[in-house]
Amino acid sequence: MDNILSIVLVIPAIAALILLIFLRGEDAAAQRNAKMVALFATTITFLVSIGIYTGFDPENTGFQMVEEHAWLMGLKYKVGVDGISVLFVLLTTFIMPLTILASWAVTDRVKEYMIAFLLLETLMLGVFMALDLVLFYLFFEAGLIPMFLIIGIWGGKERIYASFKFFLYTFLGSVLMLVAMVAMYADAQTTDIVTLMGHQFSSESFSVLGIYIVGGMQTLMFLAFFASFAVKMPMWPVHTWLPDAHVQAPTAGSVVLAAILLKMGGYGFLRFSLPMFPVGSEVMTPLVLWMSAIAVVYTSLVALVQEDMKKLIAYSSVAHMGFVTMGIFAANQQGVDGAIFQMLSHGFISAALFLCVGVIYDRMHTRDIEAYGGLVNRMPAYALVFMLFTMANVGLPGTSGFIGEFLTLMGAFQVNTWVTAVAATGVIFSAAYALWLYRRVVFGDLIKESLKSIRDMNSRERLIFAPLIAMTLLLGVYPSLVTDVIGPSTTALISNYDTALAAAEAANQFAAN
Repeated sequence: MDNILSIVLVIPAIAALILLIFLRGEDAAAQRNAKMVALFATTITFLVSIGIYTGFDPENTGFQMVEEHAWLMGLKYKVGVDGISVLFVLLTTFIMPLTILASWAVTDRVKEYMIAFLLLETLMLGVFMALDLVLFYLFFEAGLIPMFLIIGIWGGKERIYASFKFFLYTFLGSVLMLVAMVAMYADAQTTDIVTLMGHQFSSESFSVLGIYIVGGMQTLMFLAFFASFAVKMPMWPVHTWLPDAHVQAPTAGSVVLAAILLKMGGYGFLRFSLPMFPVGSEVMTPLVLWMSAIAVVYTSLVALVQEDMKKLIAYSSVAHMGFVTMGIFAANQQGVDGAIFQMLSHGFISAALFLCVGVIYDRMHTRDIEAYGGLVNRMPAYALVFMLFTMANVGLPGTSGFIGEFLTLMGAFQVNTWVTAVAATGVIFSAAYALWLYRRVVFGDLIKESLKSIRDMNSRERLIFAPLIAMTLLLGVYPSLVTDVIGPSTTALISNYDTALAAAEAANQFAAN
Protein backbone atom coordinates (compact mmCIF):
# COMPACT_ATOMS: atom_id res chain seq x y z
CA MET A 1 0.00 0.00 0.00
CA ASP A 2 1.80 3.13 -1.25
CA ASN A 3 0.10 5.68 1.00
CA ILE A 4 -0.30 3.60 4.14
CA LEU A 5 1.19 6.26 6.44
CA SER A 6 -1.24 8.92 5.24
CA ILE A 7 -4.13 6.47 5.50
CA VAL A 8 -3.26 5.69 9.12
CA LEU A 9 -2.84 9.41 9.75
CA VAL A 10 -6.23 10.50 8.40
CA ILE A 11 -8.58 7.71 9.58
CA PRO A 12 -9.06 9.22 13.08
CA ALA A 13 -9.43 12.73 11.61
CA ILE A 14 -12.09 11.54 9.16
CA ALA A 15 -13.95 9.82 12.01
CA ALA A 16 -13.82 13.07 14.00
CA LEU A 17 -15.23 14.94 10.99
CA ILE A 18 -18.05 12.39 10.64
CA LEU A 19 -18.96 12.85 14.31
CA LEU A 20 -18.85 16.62 13.97
CA ILE A 21 -21.08 16.78 10.89
CA PHE A 22 -23.52 13.91 11.19
CA LEU A 23 -24.03 13.15 14.87
CA ARG A 24 -26.73 15.16 16.62
CA GLY A 25 -28.20 15.09 20.11
CA GLU A 26 -27.02 14.12 23.58
CA ASP A 27 -29.41 11.24 24.28
CA ALA A 28 -28.16 7.77 25.21
CA ALA A 29 -28.31 6.51 21.62
CA ALA A 30 -26.25 9.44 20.30
CA GLN A 31 -23.67 8.95 23.06
CA ARG A 32 -23.39 5.26 22.27
CA ASN A 33 -23.03 6.02 18.54
CA ALA A 34 -20.22 8.51 19.25
CA LYS A 35 -18.37 5.90 21.32
CA MET A 36 -18.86 3.20 18.70
CA VAL A 37 -17.60 5.43 15.86
CA ALA A 38 -14.52 6.38 17.87
CA LEU A 39 -13.84 2.76 18.87
CA PHE A 40 -14.32 1.54 15.30
CA ALA A 41 -12.03 4.26 13.87
CA THR A 42 -9.22 3.71 16.39
CA THR A 43 -9.42 -0.08 15.97
CA ILE A 44 -9.27 0.18 12.16
CA THR A 45 -6.33 2.60 12.52
CA PHE A 46 -4.48 0.01 14.62
CA LEU A 47 -5.25 -2.84 12.20
CA VAL A 48 -4.05 -0.81 9.21
CA SER A 49 -0.92 0.27 11.11
CA ILE A 50 0.05 -3.40 11.48
CA GLY A 51 0.69 -3.20 7.73
CA ILE A 52 3.38 -0.59 8.48
CA TYR A 53 5.12 -3.07 10.78
CA THR A 54 4.83 -6.04 8.42
CA GLY A 55 6.05 -3.97 5.46
CA PHE A 56 8.97 -2.47 7.37
CA ASP A 57 12.49 -3.73 6.68
CA PRO A 58 14.61 -3.37 9.87
CA GLU A 59 17.86 -3.85 7.97
CA ASN A 60 17.18 -0.72 5.94
CA THR A 61 18.38 2.10 8.21
CA GLY A 62 16.91 4.85 6.05
CA PHE A 63 13.35 6.16 6.05
CA GLN A 64 10.78 3.87 4.50
CA MET A 65 7.26 4.27 3.06
CA VAL A 66 8.15 7.91 2.37
CA GLU A 67 5.40 10.11 0.91
CA GLU A 68 6.22 13.56 -0.37
CA HIS A 69 3.83 16.14 -1.83
CA ALA A 70 3.94 19.88 -2.45
CA TRP A 71 1.98 21.61 0.26
CA LEU A 72 2.15 25.34 1.00
CA MET A 73 4.46 28.12 -0.25
CA GLY A 74 7.29 25.78 -1.11
CA LEU A 75 6.79 23.66 2.01
CA LYS A 76 6.30 19.92 1.66
CA TYR A 77 4.06 17.33 3.20
CA LYS A 78 6.63 14.61 3.80
CA VAL A 79 6.16 11.60 6.05
CA GLY A 80 8.10 8.38 6.60
CA VAL A 81 9.26 5.99 9.31
CA ASP A 82 12.55 4.42 10.34
CA GLY A 83 13.45 1.88 13.01
CA ILE A 84 13.21 4.54 15.72
CA SER A 85 9.79 5.94 14.83
CA VAL A 86 7.89 2.92 13.49
CA LEU A 87 7.28 1.38 16.92
CA PHE A 88 6.05 4.69 18.35
CA VAL A 89 3.46 4.80 15.57
CA LEU A 90 2.34 1.30 16.57
CA LEU A 91 2.32 2.21 20.27
CA THR A 92 0.01 5.14 19.53
CA THR A 93 -2.45 3.13 17.45
CA PHE A 94 -2.35 0.28 20.02
CA ILE A 95 -3.17 2.50 23.01
CA MET A 96 -5.95 4.60 21.48
CA PRO A 97 -8.71 1.92 21.19
CA LEU A 98 -8.04 1.05 24.84
CA THR A 99 -8.51 4.69 25.88
CA ILE A 100 -11.85 4.80 24.05
CA LEU A 101 -12.97 1.61 25.85
CA ALA A 102 -11.81 3.12 29.13
CA SER A 103 -14.05 6.16 28.39
CA TRP A 104 -17.24 4.11 28.07
CA ALA A 105 -18.66 5.54 31.31
CA VAL A 106 -18.30 9.16 30.12
CA THR A 107 -21.72 10.82 29.77
CA ASP A 108 -20.88 14.53 29.52
CA ARG A 109 -20.53 15.98 25.99
CA VAL A 110 -19.54 12.58 24.64
CA LYS A 111 -19.37 13.63 20.98
CA GLU A 112 -16.90 16.43 21.68
CA TYR A 113 -14.91 14.14 23.98
CA MET A 114 -14.49 11.53 21.25
CA ILE A 115 -13.65 14.16 18.62
CA ALA A 116 -10.87 15.50 20.89
CA PHE A 117 -9.31 12.04 21.28
CA LEU A 118 -9.59 11.23 17.56
CA LEU A 119 -7.89 14.50 16.57
CA LEU A 120 -5.26 13.94 19.25
CA GLU A 121 -4.44 10.55 17.72
CA THR A 122 -3.91 12.06 14.27
CA LEU A 123 -1.67 14.80 15.68
CA MET A 124 0.42 12.38 17.76
CA LEU A 125 0.91 10.08 14.77
CA GLY A 126 1.96 13.09 12.72
CA VAL A 127 4.78 13.87 15.17
CA PHE A 128 6.28 10.40 14.72
CA MET A 129 5.84 10.39 10.93
CA ALA A 130 6.81 13.95 9.95
CA LEU A 131 9.97 14.39 7.86
CA ASP A 132 9.69 18.15 7.47
CA LEU A 133 10.55 20.66 10.19
CA VAL A 134 7.44 22.79 9.72
CA LEU A 135 5.16 19.75 9.54
CA PHE A 136 6.74 18.34 12.71
CA TYR A 137 6.31 21.64 14.55
CA LEU A 138 2.65 21.95 13.53
CA PHE A 139 1.83 18.42 14.70
CA PHE A 140 3.93 18.85 17.86
CA GLU A 141 2.22 22.07 18.89
CA ALA A 142 -1.31 21.29 17.67
CA GLY A 143 -1.36 18.23 19.91
CA LEU A 144 -1.50 20.61 22.88
CA ILE A 145 -4.97 21.80 21.95
CA PRO A 146 -7.00 18.56 22.26
CA MET A 147 -5.23 17.62 25.50
CA PHE A 148 -5.75 21.14 26.86
CA LEU A 149 -9.49 20.74 26.18
CA ILE A 150 -9.62 17.18 27.56
CA ILE A 151 -8.13 18.32 30.87
CA GLY A 152 -9.96 21.65 30.97
CA ILE A 153 -13.48 20.35 30.17
CA TRP A 154 -13.59 16.78 31.47
CA GLY A 155 -11.02 17.03 34.27
CA GLY A 156 -11.33 17.33 38.06
CA LYS A 157 -12.03 20.27 40.36
CA GLU A 158 -8.75 22.08 39.59
CA ARG A 159 -8.92 21.32 35.87
CA ILE A 160 -8.66 24.93 34.65
CA TYR A 161 -5.45 25.56 36.59
CA ALA A 162 -3.94 22.24 35.48
CA SER A 163 -4.88 22.70 31.81
CA PHE A 164 -3.40 26.19 31.58
CA LYS A 165 -0.24 25.12 33.43
CA PHE A 166 0.14 22.21 31.00
CA PHE A 167 -0.40 24.47 27.98
CA LEU A 168 1.87 27.32 29.08
CA TYR A 169 4.78 25.10 30.13
CA THR A 170 4.81 23.10 26.92
CA PHE A 171 4.04 26.01 24.61
CA LEU A 172 6.68 28.37 26.05
CA GLY A 173 9.29 25.64 25.78
CA SER A 174 8.46 25.21 22.12
CA VAL A 175 8.85 28.90 21.26
CA LEU A 176 12.62 28.55 21.52
CA MET A 177 12.48 25.48 19.30
CA LEU A 178 10.70 27.53 16.64
CA VAL A 179 13.46 30.16 16.77
CA ALA A 180 16.06 27.42 16.31
CA MET A 181 14.13 25.99 13.36
CA VAL A 182 14.21 29.41 11.64
CA ALA A 183 17.98 29.56 12.22
CA MET A 184 18.36 26.04 10.82
CA TYR A 185 16.47 26.99 7.66
CA ALA A 186 18.57 30.15 7.26
CA ASP A 187 21.74 28.06 7.50
CA ALA A 188 20.76 24.97 5.47
CA GLN A 189 18.11 26.49 3.14
CA THR A 190 15.81 23.52 3.67
CA THR A 191 13.23 22.22 6.15
CA ASP A 192 13.70 18.62 5.07
CA ILE A 193 14.60 16.59 8.17
CA VAL A 194 16.52 13.92 6.23
CA THR A 195 18.72 16.58 4.58
CA LEU A 196 19.19 18.43 7.89
CA MET A 197 20.41 15.23 9.57
CA GLY A 198 23.35 15.24 7.15
CA HIS A 199 23.98 19.00 7.36
CA GLN A 200 26.91 20.15 9.48
CA PHE A 201 25.92 23.17 11.53
CA SER A 202 28.68 25.43 12.82
CA SER A 203 30.34 24.22 16.00
CA GLU A 204 32.98 26.94 16.26
CA SER A 205 33.01 28.34 19.80
CA PHE A 206 32.47 32.07 20.37
CA SER A 207 31.66 34.61 23.10
CA VAL A 208 28.34 36.40 23.65
CA LEU A 209 28.19 39.16 26.30
CA GLY A 210 31.30 37.74 27.88
CA ILE A 211 29.92 34.20 27.95
CA TYR A 212 32.01 31.64 26.09
CA ILE A 213 29.74 29.29 24.11
CA VAL A 214 31.53 25.95 23.66
CA GLY A 215 30.21 24.27 20.54
CA GLY A 216 28.95 27.54 19.08
CA MET A 217 25.68 27.51 17.17
CA GLN A 218 25.20 23.79 17.70
CA THR A 219 25.08 24.27 21.47
CA LEU A 220 22.62 27.17 21.18
CA MET A 221 20.37 25.17 18.83
CA PHE A 222 20.62 22.15 21.11
CA LEU A 223 19.51 24.25 24.09
CA ALA A 224 16.57 25.68 22.13
CA PHE A 225 15.31 22.19 21.22
CA PHE A 226 16.19 20.95 24.71
CA ALA A 227 13.88 23.56 26.23
CA SER A 228 10.95 22.06 24.36
CA PHE A 229 11.75 18.36 24.66
CA ALA A 230 12.79 18.55 28.34
CA VAL A 231 9.42 20.08 29.25
CA LYS A 232 7.55 17.54 27.16
CA MET A 233 9.17 14.46 28.76
CA PRO A 234 9.23 16.08 31.41
CA MET A 235 12.71 16.35 32.93
CA TRP A 236 13.54 17.68 36.37
CA PRO A 237 13.20 20.59 37.21
CA VAL A 238 10.58 21.48 34.54
CA HIS A 239 8.33 18.57 35.50
CA THR A 240 5.90 20.29 37.86
CA TRP A 241 3.10 20.58 35.30
CA LEU A 242 2.81 16.79 34.96
CA PRO A 243 1.44 15.77 38.39
CA ASP A 244 -1.23 18.48 38.21
CA ALA A 245 -2.19 17.49 34.66
CA HIS A 246 -2.41 13.80 35.58
CA VAL A 247 -4.43 14.35 38.74
CA GLN A 248 -6.99 16.57 37.01
CA ALA A 249 -7.21 14.73 33.66
CA PRO A 250 -9.88 12.06 33.14
CA THR A 251 -8.54 8.50 33.19
CA ALA A 252 -8.25 8.25 29.41
CA GLY A 253 -6.44 11.61 29.31
CA SER A 254 -3.89 10.39 31.86
CA VAL A 255 -3.37 7.22 29.83
CA VAL A 256 -2.60 9.10 26.61
CA LEU A 257 -0.48 11.68 28.42
CA ALA A 258 1.71 9.05 30.09
CA ALA A 259 1.78 6.43 27.33
CA ILE A 260 2.32 8.61 24.27
CA LEU A 261 2.66 12.37 24.78
CA LEU A 262 5.64 12.10 27.15
CA LYS A 263 7.46 9.99 24.57
CA MET A 264 7.55 12.90 22.11
CA GLY A 265 10.33 14.51 24.14
CA GLY A 266 12.56 11.42 23.99
CA TYR A 267 11.72 10.94 20.33
CA GLY A 268 12.71 14.56 19.68
CA PHE A 269 16.12 14.04 21.30
CA LEU A 270 16.70 11.02 19.04
CA ARG A 271 15.40 12.66 15.87
CA PHE A 272 16.94 16.13 16.27
CA SER A 273 19.41 16.61 19.13
CA LEU A 274 21.82 13.72 18.58
CA PRO A 275 21.90 13.60 14.75
CA MET A 276 21.69 17.34 13.99
CA PHE A 277 23.63 18.88 16.91
CA PRO A 278 26.20 16.23 17.88
CA VAL A 279 28.71 18.75 19.22
CA GLY A 280 26.05 20.54 21.24
CA SER A 281 24.86 17.19 22.57
CA GLU A 282 28.40 16.22 23.52
CA VAL A 283 28.95 19.52 25.33
CA MET A 284 25.69 19.25 27.30
CA THR A 285 25.84 15.50 28.01
CA PRO A 286 27.34 15.76 31.54
CA LEU A 287 24.61 18.21 32.58
CA VAL A 288 21.83 16.09 31.07
CA LEU A 289 23.15 12.90 32.70
CA TRP A 290 23.20 14.49 36.14
CA MET A 291 19.77 16.06 35.63
CA SER A 292 18.52 12.56 34.75
CA ALA A 293 20.08 10.96 37.83
CA ILE A 294 18.68 13.69 40.09
CA ALA A 295 15.25 13.22 38.49
CA VAL A 296 15.29 9.48 39.19
CA VAL A 297 16.15 9.92 42.88
CA TYR A 298 14.29 13.15 43.68
CA THR A 299 10.96 12.29 42.07
CA SER A 300 11.09 8.78 43.55
CA LEU A 301 11.44 10.31 47.03
CA VAL A 302 8.60 12.73 46.29
CA ALA A 303 6.44 9.79 45.15
CA LEU A 304 7.00 8.15 48.55
CA VAL A 305 5.08 10.89 50.39
CA GLN A 306 2.10 11.22 48.04
CA GLU A 307 -1.43 10.55 49.27
CA ASP A 308 -3.06 10.71 45.82
CA MET A 309 -2.61 7.57 43.69
CA LYS A 310 -2.47 9.45 40.39
CA LYS A 311 0.09 11.91 41.69
CA LEU A 312 2.28 9.05 42.93
CA ILE A 313 2.19 7.36 39.51
CA ALA A 314 2.85 10.72 37.81
CA TYR A 315 6.05 11.23 39.81
CA SER A 316 6.96 7.64 39.01
CA SER A 317 6.69 8.52 35.31
CA VAL A 318 9.14 11.42 35.74
CA ALA A 319 11.60 9.04 37.42
CA HIS A 320 11.31 6.50 34.60
CA MET A 321 11.82 9.21 32.00
CA GLY A 322 15.06 10.01 33.81
CA PHE A 323 16.34 6.58 32.77
CA VAL A 324 15.32 7.41 29.18
CA THR A 325 17.31 10.65 28.93
CA MET A 326 20.25 8.97 30.65
CA GLY A 327 20.24 6.22 28.01
CA ILE A 328 19.83 8.60 25.08
CA PHE A 329 22.74 10.84 26.05
CA ALA A 330 24.99 7.91 26.86
CA ALA A 331 25.02 7.80 23.04
CA ASN A 332 25.98 4.15 22.78
CA GLN A 333 24.15 1.06 21.55
CA GLN A 334 22.94 -0.22 24.91
CA GLY A 335 21.93 3.22 26.13
CA VAL A 336 19.89 4.26 23.09
CA ASP A 337 18.35 0.81 22.63
CA GLY A 338 17.44 0.82 26.32
CA ALA A 339 15.96 4.32 26.14
CA ILE A 340 13.69 3.41 23.23
CA PHE A 341 12.72 0.12 24.88
CA GLN A 342 12.02 1.94 28.16
CA MET A 343 9.75 4.44 26.41
CA LEU A 344 7.75 1.68 24.71
CA SER A 345 7.58 -0.41 27.88
CA HIS A 346 6.55 2.60 29.96
CA GLY A 347 3.81 3.23 27.41
CA PHE A 348 2.16 -0.08 28.30
CA ILE A 349 2.90 -0.07 32.04
CA SER A 350 2.00 3.54 32.83
CA ALA A 351 -1.20 3.25 30.77
CA ALA A 352 -2.15 0.16 32.79
CA LEU A 353 -1.37 1.80 36.13
CA PHE A 354 -3.55 4.82 35.38
CA LEU A 355 -6.29 2.46 34.19
CA CYS A 356 -5.95 0.59 37.50
CA VAL A 357 -6.58 3.85 39.33
CA GLY A 358 -9.51 4.55 36.99
CA VAL A 359 -11.15 1.22 37.81
CA ILE A 360 -11.52 1.98 41.51
CA TYR A 361 -12.07 5.71 40.96
CA ASP A 362 -15.14 4.92 38.82
CA ARG A 363 -16.54 2.97 41.79
CA MET A 364 -15.51 5.14 44.75
CA HIS A 365 -14.88 8.59 43.17
CA THR A 366 -11.73 9.20 45.20
CA ARG A 367 -8.01 8.75 44.51
CA ASP A 368 -6.92 9.10 48.14
CA ILE A 369 -4.83 6.11 49.18
CA GLU A 370 -6.29 6.31 52.69
CA ALA A 371 -9.79 5.66 51.31
CA TYR A 372 -8.83 2.11 50.32
CA GLY A 373 -7.46 -1.05 51.87
CA GLY A 374 -8.24 -4.75 51.72
CA LEU A 375 -9.46 -4.68 48.11
CA VAL A 376 -8.08 -8.18 47.54
CA ASN A 377 -11.01 -9.49 49.60
CA ARG A 378 -13.58 -8.11 47.16
CA MET A 379 -11.59 -7.64 43.93
CA PRO A 380 -9.17 -10.57 43.48
CA ALA A 381 -8.90 -10.18 39.70
CA TYR A 382 -8.15 -6.46 40.09
CA ALA A 383 -5.57 -7.23 42.79
CA LEU A 384 -3.79 -9.64 40.45
CA VAL A 385 -3.69 -7.19 37.53
CA PHE A 386 -2.57 -4.32 39.75
CA MET A 387 0.18 -6.51 41.22
CA LEU A 388 1.51 -7.45 37.76
CA PHE A 389 1.85 -3.83 36.65
CA THR A 390 3.24 -2.75 40.01
CA MET A 391 6.00 -5.33 39.64
CA ALA A 392 6.58 -4.32 36.01
CA ASN A 393 6.89 -0.69 37.12
CA VAL A 394 9.48 -1.73 39.69
CA GLY A 395 11.44 -3.52 36.95
CA LEU A 396 10.90 -7.15 37.89
CA PRO A 397 12.82 -9.53 35.56
CA GLY A 398 10.38 -11.22 33.21
CA THR A 399 8.51 -7.98 32.59
CA SER A 400 9.29 -5.30 30.01
CA GLY A 401 10.15 -2.82 32.76
CA PHE A 402 13.35 -4.71 33.58
CA ILE A 403 14.83 -4.70 30.06
CA GLY A 404 14.72 -0.95 29.52
CA GLU A 405 16.17 -0.03 32.92
CA PHE A 406 18.93 -2.64 32.66
CA LEU A 407 20.02 -1.50 29.19
CA THR A 408 20.00 2.20 30.05
CA LEU A 409 22.07 1.58 33.17
CA MET A 410 24.50 -0.52 31.11
CA GLY A 411 24.84 2.26 28.57
CA ALA A 412 25.25 5.00 31.16
CA PHE A 413 27.84 2.97 33.11
CA GLN A 414 30.16 3.09 30.09
CA VAL A 415 30.01 6.90 30.14
CA ASN A 416 29.75 7.92 33.81
CA THR A 417 29.85 5.43 36.67
CA TRP A 418 28.85 7.99 39.33
CA VAL A 419 25.69 8.97 37.47
CA THR A 420 24.84 5.31 37.08
CA ALA A 421 25.42 4.61 40.77
CA VAL A 422 23.10 7.46 41.80
CA ALA A 423 20.41 6.47 39.27
CA ALA A 424 20.58 2.81 40.30
CA THR A 425 19.32 3.77 43.76
CA GLY A 426 16.13 4.83 42.00
CA VAL A 427 15.39 1.16 41.37
CA ILE A 428 15.27 0.64 45.14
CA PHE A 429 13.13 3.72 45.70
CA SER A 430 10.72 2.65 42.95
CA ALA A 431 10.21 -0.66 44.75
CA ALA A 432 9.56 1.26 47.97
CA TYR A 433 6.85 3.60 46.68
CA ALA A 434 5.20 1.08 44.34
CA LEU A 435 4.94 -1.70 46.93
CA TRP A 436 3.89 0.80 49.60
CA LEU A 437 1.03 1.93 47.37
CA TYR A 438 0.01 -1.64 46.58
CA ARG A 439 0.07 -2.75 50.22
CA ARG A 440 -2.11 0.14 51.41
CA VAL A 441 -4.68 -0.18 48.62
CA VAL A 442 -4.95 -3.95 48.17
CA PHE A 443 -3.78 -5.78 51.29
CA GLY A 444 -5.08 -5.70 54.84
CA ASP A 445 -8.52 -6.23 56.32
CA LEU A 446 -11.59 -4.88 54.58
CA ILE A 447 -12.75 -2.60 57.41
CA LYS A 448 -14.15 0.41 55.52
CA GLU A 449 -17.91 0.11 55.12
CA SER A 450 -17.87 1.89 51.75
CA LEU A 451 -15.67 -0.85 50.27
CA LYS A 452 -17.67 -3.87 51.41
CA SER A 453 -19.97 -3.78 48.39
CA ILE A 454 -17.35 -2.81 45.78
CA ARG A 455 -17.47 -4.91 42.59
CA ASP A 456 -14.55 -6.60 40.85
CA MET A 457 -13.59 -5.76 37.26
CA ASN A 458 -16.27 -6.28 34.62
CA SER A 459 -15.70 -7.86 31.20
CA ARG A 460 -14.98 -4.51 29.50
CA GLU A 461 -12.26 -3.67 32.01
CA ARG A 462 -10.72 -7.13 31.70
CA LEU A 463 -10.71 -6.72 27.92
CA ILE A 464 -8.82 -3.43 28.26
CA PHE A 465 -6.11 -4.95 30.45
CA ALA A 466 -5.63 -8.17 28.44
CA PRO A 467 -3.51 -6.68 25.58
CA LEU A 468 -1.48 -4.58 28.03
CA ILE A 469 -0.70 -7.66 30.11
CA ALA A 470 0.24 -9.59 26.97
CA MET A 471 2.65 -6.91 25.74
CA THR A 472 4.26 -6.35 29.15
CA LEU A 473 5.02 -10.05 29.55
CA LEU A 474 5.89 -10.68 25.89
CA LEU A 475 8.47 -7.90 25.73
CA GLY A 476 9.81 -9.00 29.11
CA VAL A 477 10.68 -12.49 27.87
CA TYR A 478 11.21 -11.72 24.18
CA PRO A 479 12.74 -8.20 23.91
CA SER A 480 14.05 -9.00 20.41
CA LEU A 481 10.61 -8.00 19.12
CA VAL A 482 11.76 -4.42 19.77
CA THR A 483 15.55 -4.59 19.66
CA ASP A 484 15.65 -6.32 16.27
CA VAL A 485 13.58 -3.49 14.78
CA ILE A 486 15.36 -0.56 16.41
CA GLY A 487 18.90 -2.04 16.47
CA PRO A 488 20.11 -1.23 12.92
CA SER A 489 18.69 2.32 13.03
CA THR A 490 20.23 2.87 16.46
CA THR A 491 23.60 1.61 15.19
CA ALA A 492 23.41 3.99 12.24
CA LEU A 493 22.44 6.90 14.51
CA ILE A 494 25.39 6.32 16.85
CA SER A 495 27.81 5.79 13.96
CA ASN A 496 26.71 9.05 12.31
CA TYR A 497 26.92 10.82 15.68
CA ASP A 498 30.50 9.68 16.26
CA THR A 499 31.48 10.52 12.66
CA ALA A 500 29.96 14.01 12.91
CA LEU A 501 31.78 14.63 16.19
CA ALA A 502 35.09 13.61 14.63
CA ALA A 503 34.46 15.79 11.55
CA ALA A 504 33.54 18.80 13.69
CA GLU A 505 36.63 18.38 15.84
CA ALA A 506 38.83 18.15 12.75
CA ALA A 507 37.20 21.25 11.23
CA ASN A 508 37.66 23.25 14.44
CA GLN A 509 41.33 22.23 14.69
CA PHE A 510 41.88 23.25 11.08
CA ALA A 511 40.21 26.62 11.72
CA ALA A 512 42.34 27.13 14.84
CA ASN A 513 45.53 26.49 12.85
